[in-house]
Amino acid sequence: MIGWLEAVILGLVQGLTEFLPISSSAHIRVVSAFAGWPDPGAAFTAVIQIGTELAVVIYFRKELWEIISTWTRSLFVKELRPHWAARMGWYIIIGTLPIGVLGLVLKDQIETVFRDLRLVGTTLIVFALILWFADRTARNKLTLEKHLSITHALIYGFAQALALFPGVSRSGGTTTAGLLLDYRREDAAKYSFLLAMPAVFASGLLELFEIGEAGTPAWGPTIVATIVSFVVGYAAVAWFLRYISTHRFTPFVIYRIILGFFIILAVTAGWIPALG
Repeated sequence: MIGWLEAVILGLVQGLTEFLPISSSAHIRVVSAFAGWPDPGAAFTAVIQIGTELAVVIYFRKELWEIISTWTRSLFVKELRPHWAARMGWYIIIGTLPIGVLGLVLKDQIETVFRDLRLVGTTLIVFALILWFADRTARNKLTLEKHLSITHALIYGFAQALALFPGVSRSGGTTTAGLLLDYRREDAAKYSFLLAMPAVFASGLLELFEIGEAGTPAWGPTIVATIVSFVVGYAAVAWFLRYISTHRFTPFVIYRIILGFFIILAVTAGWIPALG
């Protein structure tokens, strides 16, 4: 079972990696495997992600309040419906649908076969190459307020759904989609963070009922990991948004490829088991 020290370390890993395009769920899975700890499971991973999403809520609190308040008032005041904040509310809802549907349909696979480290290593490599291509070809010019549409929201949404596979990365998948659509790096990442909130909170709250059951971590360590992920996650999201405003994603691409090959090598050599 996950103890207090493991909880602190996994919370730190979650906070550091959630907003970077390197897959937090993959890192939690891999760190646990190399440390010789049991796989904490999809429920634990989903619940501690609530901590990092709370960090996003606080970081974007002004934009979130404007989106929520304007969208709510636009339901009754027609003149507010063209406002960017009202439209953003609908785009977040629409973009959340793909992962909501697929998450329910694939729930059993997410908790079992999707956690195979061979699959994790492969997805790290494949989506690193896709991110590299998107970053190199993106024109980096569109903004959310002027150019986001229903079609783009759905594309973002299906890209986010790919994060059901550990190793893809929620922020990596959606940011890659934004780059391929020619959004600016910081705008692509910002919408990625906003879009993640409904899905992460819904998934985390749903999996709360699994915590403490047989085969899952206890409540105490889970709460500690969630708190740690919140504190570290707030610092990580602030740094990441500043970084990508002036830098490409190349370091993350290289890191993903090296990590992916190392995971596959470790499993093939028998250093770690493919399944926890």
